[in-house]
Amino acid sequence: MSPLTHRPRTVVRSLVLLLACAVGLLIAVRPAEAATLQQITSFGSNPGNLNMYVYRPDGLPANAPLVVALHGCTQNANAYYTNSGWTKYADLWKFALLFPEQRSANQSLSCFNWYTNGDIQRGQGEALSVKQMVDTAVGSYGLDAGRVYVTGLSAGAAMTAVMLATYPDVFSAGSIVAGLPYGCAPANATSTCQYQGVDKTPAQWGDLVRNAFPGYAGPRPRVAIWHGTSDTTVVPANATELRDQWTNVLGVSPTPTSTATLPANTAVENYDSGGRTMVRVYRVGGMQHGLPVDPGSALDQCGTAAAYFLDTICSAYRDALFFGLNGSTPPSPSPTASPSPTPSPSTGPCVTASNYAHVAAGRAHVSLGSTYANGSNQAMGLWNTFITHTLRQTGPNYYVLADGQC
Repeated sequence: MSPLTHRPRTVVRSLVLLLACAVGLLIAVRPAEAATLQQITSFGSNPGNLNMYVYRPDGLPANAPLVVALHGCTQNANAYYTNSGWTKYADLWKFALLFPEQRSANQSLSCFNWYTNGDIQRGQGEALSVKQMVDTAVGSYGLDAGRVYVTGLSAGAAMTAVMLATYPDVFSAGSIVAGLPYGCAPANATSTCQYQGVDKTPAQWGDLVRNAFPGYAGPRPRVAIWHGTSDTTVVPANATELRDQWTNVLGVSPTPTSTATLPANTAVENYDSGGRTMVRVYRVGGMQHGLPVDPGSALDQCGTAAAYFLDTICSAYRDALFFGLNGSTPPSPSPTASPSPTPSPSTGPCVTASNYAHVAAGRAHVSLGSTYANGSNQAMGLWNTFITHTLRQTGPNYYVLADGQC
């Protein structure tokens, strides 16, 4: 027999306890796993039979914002999480991401059913499933219910329009990328909406949104619209019809208040009310059907080029600024014009940059080659990288020249 066989039982127990403590210590000092995409399997009745995934960056504070990101056809939640670029800004500016996912059992190409009556009405189908996901995420993670945003590509963009129309009391703003107006189908064939476009008056488009939640008199979400000028899957006419729909809903003129040009031959149109941009349209020159991304390490670069993720300009960065997720006060979604805030030399941070950089960051805009501060419209000179100014933010999307004052 071995010597261990004759040892007292107390000695054996002591060795076992020491080993257990050592293992416990190793487990205790193991570093926490990095934030990653997580599936949530229970989030309400889920009448649309969708999947729910969330991403919470490390160090997410209480009352953080939430962005809902809806993938396109033939995609899934992981593809959008991996390639869209949204995780970069969630990590940087600390907000949560929610990725609804279509199941192929519902639609063979995994498209959200933006054209099915039972899925695009308030309190029904896929629209209600997404709303239940939002409620679950906000309640479970202590997020700010007043700062919930939605974005999507293609069929996900059309579903974004659905969510903005049916739940204006939930979303503060949204971004529709290569999408279609709410209510285009099923009144019209999906192929007609996609490949030809449907022409309606702004009031007719607006009525479709208003009828999605009859009697609602609260604030409406602000809307960004993205479209490639060479898109043949969802023709660019849809961007114009979307503009007509949402400028009508928000009570602003369909004539741009200002225009600008961004990288990748991207033309920008702003439609403002009371010094705030309520609708913004990005037309990406020569881009086909997909989500604009711009791989790289610069602040305004993001995403990974892949099928339907097109290397042009980082749309997630521009949308994060439009939503107010970069630490600035988010603009009010109210469509009612209000007096411009009185500039105050003691309010808000100062930023010194070139005119080009101010425009790129959303602090200024371009008109006929000249740069003007957003809100105050103070002239800043030619739009280039050589002229530098200091701007101070004095209100939501309101900036004043502060050269020599900071």
